[in-house]
Amino acid sequence: MVAYLFPGQGSQTLGMGADLFDDFRDLTDVADEILGYSIRSLALEGPEERLNHTQYTQPALFVVNELSYRRLLADGKPEPDYVAGHSLGEYNALVAAGAFDFATGLRLVKRRGELMGQAQGGGMAAVVGLDEKEVRDILRESGLDTIDVANLNSPSQIVVSGLREDIERAEAVFKAAQARMFRPLAVSGAFHSRYMAEAQLEFTAHVERFAVSAPRIPVIANVTARPYRADRVVETLVSQISSGVRWSESIRYLLGKGEEELLQVGPGRVLTSLVRSIRREAGPLIVADEETEPATAPAATAGTAPAQAAPPALADAGPAAAGSGLRVTAADLGSVSFKRDYGLRYACVAGGMYRGIASAELVAAVARGGMLGFLGTAGQAPERVEADLRHLRGQLTAGEPFGVNLVSDRARPEREEALVDICLRHDVRVVEASSFIAMTPALVRYRLAGLTRAADGQVVARNRVIAKVSRPEIARAFLSPAPARLVAQLLEQGRITAAEAELAGELPVADDLCLEADSGGHTDQGVALTLLPAIRRLRDDLVAEHGYRRPIRLGAAGGIGTPDAAAACFLMGADFVTTGSINQCTVEAGTSDLVKDLLQDINIQDTDYAPSGDGFEVGGRVQVLKRGVLFPARANKLYELYKRYDALEQLDATAARQLQTRYFRKSFDEVYADVRAHHPAAEIEKAEQDPKHKMALVFKWYFANSTRQALSGDDDGRVDFQVHCGPALGAFNQWVKGTEWEDWRRRHVAEINGRLLDEAAAVLGRRLAAVGTA
Repeated sequence: MVAYLFPGQGSQTLGMGADLFDDFRDLTDVADEILGYSIRSLALEGPEERLNHTQYTQPALFVVNELSYRRLLADGKPEPDYVAGHSLGEYNALVAAGAFDFATGLRLVKRRGELMGQAQGGGMAAVVGLDEKEVRDILRESGLDTIDVANLNSPSQIVVSGLREDIERAEAVFKAAQARMFRPLAVSGAFHSRYMAEAQLEFTAHVERFAVSAPRIPVIANVTARPYRADRVVETLVSQISSGVRWSESIRYLLGKGEEELLQVGPGRVLTSLVRSIRREAGPLIVADEETEPATAPAATAGTAPAQAAPPALADAGPAAAGSGLRVTAADLGSVSFKRDYGLRYACVAGGMYRGIASAELVAAVARGGMLGFLGTAGQAPERVEADLRHLRGQLTAGEPFGVNLVSDRARPEREEALVDICLRHDVRVVEASSFIAMTPALVRYRLAGLTRAADGQVVARNRVIAKVSRPEIARAFLSPAPARLVAQLLEQGRITAAEAELAGELPVADDLCLEADSGGHTDQGVALTLLPAIRRLRDDLVAEHGYRRPIRLGAAGGIGTPDAAAACFLMGADFVTTGSINQCTVEAGTSDLVKDLLQDINIQDTDYAPSGDGFEVGGRVQVLKRGVLFPARANKLYELYKRYDALEQLDATAARQLQTRYFRKSFDEVYADVRAHHPAAEIEKAEQDPKHKMALVFKWYFANSTRQALSGDDDGRVDFQVHCGPALGAFNQWVKGTEWEDWRRRHVAEINGRLLDEAAAVLGRRLAAVGTA
């Protein structure tokens, strides 16, 4: 039994591969063609400074690792039983296992190195002499929760990653904690941490261009420390950029499988030394054969019982749901505490659809129906938001609850700040936080404003946050207290009080999480069946870790268009459900009648994925209406042209004519004139200096225009309508086919959500009765 291990960044040396390039000239030539420079010259002659730059290190090391593996096989060594690679080395492991060929692997690594090489302002450091729990405890207790554990290299060698100034502050903290060594690494980015999320997003779009197969040899993944699953190869590979490298556990897993020889393949002896340390300090990890991913439970602390998994939501539902022989009603569904805390009759939320599609009328109707609605503020002018809030106050005179959708705006954080100012000024008590990949000053300021301590010692928050998340690392950020760095910054700026800053560490950023599976608009294409159990375990771990005294509820969103879907979510343990796509085809939705006419007839197959306007350059994607429009095809064509060309002037004559006559129905000059009139001066100045940025702004005009046309119902632009929508609406349309609700003009948002819950309760009651009978 043999396993081959491929090293990662840090193992490169000037002169590596000297005895390999001539023997494998064909592969060397392929590498030169892909990279655009001589890989042999770089590896043998440098200069060393260039070889050590991430953009060049990763391709060089990948090539030398591959040539070393080819030499091994040529010398008669057997194919391995298992393969693994440390960070970058995992790409070599996947090539060895047949997931993709050498050329594909090098193209992926080339782009990976470019993206990671662009990362600035971050840092990493190796901590020696402390175990993982000690490192995590020190980070939490010292207010350095902005730092992530990046590499678990051995039981006593941990690499941490974060912002450079935080890493510098951490040195004194770890030395005071008696760490044997704290050594900053020569990197410019916070690799394998939350700060690589945007690079990961862009890399995901790149990977999707290539064919990737299931490995024919088990490859131990850095992210899971278990073999790659055949159905999640791409997802596991791309998540490695922002996730930790669980190397110690990976080696222990191989030892537990009876591996007799673990051989480093590539330059240096770093992995050989780590294997020796792991054997000495920990030994094998015995795992059941059928287990492909870790299933660890929260560890019990001394004197306590092991943490128990939370029961399904029915345990917190109500007396009618406690036994299968009793009738279940819509009011019984979901969490009692969720409904009590938000003043609701039903555990149902209507999400805040952008540009006012979740209109003031829609939110008011939902509130009067005993549910919680969020005003759609993304893309809306501050004056419009304030007018909508005044309208809601006038409509909801009995104090019915409502909220505002707060969307992260990384490109223009001043918009986020302005919306928080409005929410605080109008005493908005709950926001729906969407599209966050990290906590921001505006969000933290809203959360901390008005914190007090009650007579029983609990911290009381005036402002509540329900966070929409689809990834564990983002869920972790919302389930943790506000980052100490941001709290200190806000205090220094006088934007929070000393009392609020002092209390900030005793409660999470979010009161509740809404777990968003595949849905309309921006989506990670997640699956509720996997999201809910995984985030529930994370929630339970963090509640125990931080000692929170108030419950944090978990809701489900995405794909909820029928009673069966809603019932399934509640049966899985969802404390509430959030609907979206079905609500924009109602009387109260703030979009055009023409869009609603298109939407009322779609089926579940009538949506598609297209580039997003706000994430165009990095390959962000949204789910949109496909039936009856050309937007998805045209948006994808624009992105393809953007990737292929560096300037509008480089477009071939046929493509340029097609864009101007069919897509834009304006000349490029006319579009650019519109762009100049609506973008900040800094953006235009950048466009004047960078032709590719100018091309991006011109192309993105199409996305903005397609949304404007849809919202206004411009019949001339119907084929270009951009309508964010998920397949839930198609399922809803089939459910109501042949009823009065087949026509959207009879669909009222509170009625359809109420009926959805009524029928879900009936479905659930029948299922429980059937289980009881069985």
